[in-house]
Amino acid sequence: MHEHEALYVDGAWVRPAGGATLAVVSPDTEERIGTVPLAGEPEVDAAVAAAGRALRSAEWGGLTPEARSGLLMAFAEELGKNVAQRAELTTIQNGMPITVATAAEGAGPVGILQYYAALGAAPAEARRPRLDGQGVTVVRKEPVGVVALVVPWNFPQVLTMFKLAPALAAGCTVVLKPSPETTLDALELAATAERAGLPAGVLNVISGGADIGEYLVAHPGVQKVAFTGSTPVGRKIGEACGRLLRPVTLELGGKSAAIVLDDADLAATVQGLATASLLNNGQTCYLSTRILAPRSRHDEVVAALSGLASALTVGDPLDPGTHVGPLVSDKQRRKVEEYVAVGRQSGATLAAGGGRPDRDRGWYVQPTVFGGVDNGSRIAREEIFGPVLTVIPYTDVDEAVSIANDSDYGLGGTIWTSDVEKGLDVARRVETGSVGVNFYDLDLGAPFGGVKASGVGRELGPEGLAAYQQLKSVYLGQEIPA
Repeated sequence: MHEHEALYVDGAWVRPAGGATLAVVSPDTEERIGTVPLAGEPEVDAAVAAAGRALRSAEWGGLTPEARSGLLMAFAEELGKNVAQRAELTTIQNGMPITVATAAEGAGPVGILQYYAALGAAPAEARRPRLDGQGVTVVRKEPVGVVALVVPWNFPQVLTMFKLAPALAAGCTVVLKPSPETTLDALELAATAERAGLPAGVLNVISGGADIGEYLVAHPGVQKVAFTGSTPVGRKIGEACGRLLRPVTLELGGKSAAIVLDDADLAATVQGLATASLLNNGQTCYLSTRILAPRSRHDEVVAALSGLASALTVGDPLDPGTHVGPLVSDKQRRKVEEYVAVGRQSGATLAAGGGRPDRDRGWYVQPTVFGGVDNGSRIAREEIFGPVLTVIPYTDVDEAVSIANDSDYGLGGTIWTSDVEKGLDVARRVETGSVGVNFYDLDLGAPFGGVKASGVGRELGPEGLAAYQQLKSVYLGQEIPA
């Protein structure tokens, strides 16, 4: 059992005054595996105040970029000592297959933190000659301030680090609110930061539901918000930050398209789509769940995807042989099953799956494939967030690009072809924040984010660090020694 009674605030473990707790339930066994405390408004106030003090403290705010980088490298080293433990924490909470969790949730945060620790060691100031020739200007990069991080349950640790690492590298301080479904790993992150010697107040972890998230986002002591989650919630956060003139980064939902060109090697394409379209039980925001196939190859593509779906091992997410684990909650399973019912009623052909696997317990859904889908149908337009693929026929490349772009979302996408240059040409025409040719995998050194209803701003790469910095120009009438 993973029993927790305290939150991490100002470098100490603090029991919430209200004493409220939340049971953590395994999506595989449907049994309780632990308890986490729930913050109230007083704990949020204390966390934000602690972050504000740390921001101005000599122990953190007074550090040089090089010294701060050293602390973050020590934090990364400490994270590297509990990779397996942290990966398992994610798996038992949200059903992520352990092989995925070990790479993404265990090792992933270590690499991201190391990357930003190195990037953040660069000097904070640069000098530019004035355009009028009358002296120089010193351009400073300063931390934006106290940052509220609100993260989801599907990739809780790595998505936290997308935000936490650049925020800390920029010199900001943080209040982290994890999803109620995945709080255990956030508390372990706090414990790791404590062991690494991160100064008090630099990282604070509070937990709670939507009410606590809303209170944190609008808190007067917060200077920036970073959120990953659903588009409806992102809209609310964006509206709140807009009223407050508070910078915000929003990484939201997706309904990405995989364009299978007529020259694609179908065997290799299907092998790639196993990850690009079904990673983490279909609970990944950027997945290519709309499969666009040439009309002449539509039935062939549907048959190949159906074979893939039927061949995937569905079962215990802690078993290294499992490809597809349970969905995060019974609520999420009901939502996915409702979409499957909508697909059946839409006139599309159910080619594979559509039900529950033969298991006594757990929130499982079979990998499901629909063929002959119209891009105007709900299963083609709305984010399902489960292992459900829709195959949509097209006549030519122009129509394929048009269908791909006919979406409220624009987060990911893939192009599958035997001609990489042709794939690149098509990729340039797709309205999305990222797209892969013959595979899809995030590059930590390149910006990631969405267009349209998929979000605002970018994470990862140098652009991810810039999101936590504000610029100050100091005008000097004459040159002085550097």
